[in-house]
Amino acid sequence: MPAPFWTIGCLYGASSVMLGAFGAHGLKKRIADPQRIANWGTAAQYQLMHSVALTFASAIAPQNTIAMSLFTAGMTMFSGSLYLLTLDPQRFKWMGPVTPLGGVCLIGGWIALAVTKRPVFPKVK
Repeated sequence: MPAPFWTIGCLYGASSVMLGAFGAHGLKKRIADPQRIANWGTAAQYQLMHSVALTFASAIAPQNTIAMSLFTAGMTMFSGSLYLLTLDPQRFKWMGPVTPLGGVCLIGGWIALAVTKRPVFPKVK
């Protein structure tokens, strides 16, 4: 059974590609505002980058659950709020403050990863 953060990182990575493709192809038929489309792209881009960071962290710093938890929370809040705000800005207006909180979590994840005591690098055979 793979570690939970590895699985979350992989699933978030796959969903970011699907959501990015939806934004590039399906969403343009529903939303005319280019800024909203750009926000969707930013959400997908950040989700993909941090999915890679999460899977990387789970492999080289499996003991650093703080970093991995912050990456997971950050992706959920940052990208999730941008997706919802893009789809229906009026209905999800209350999500506006969640986006920067997610960004702070992503930054915190990188900092927590930076102070990992001893990363585990796989040995090359």
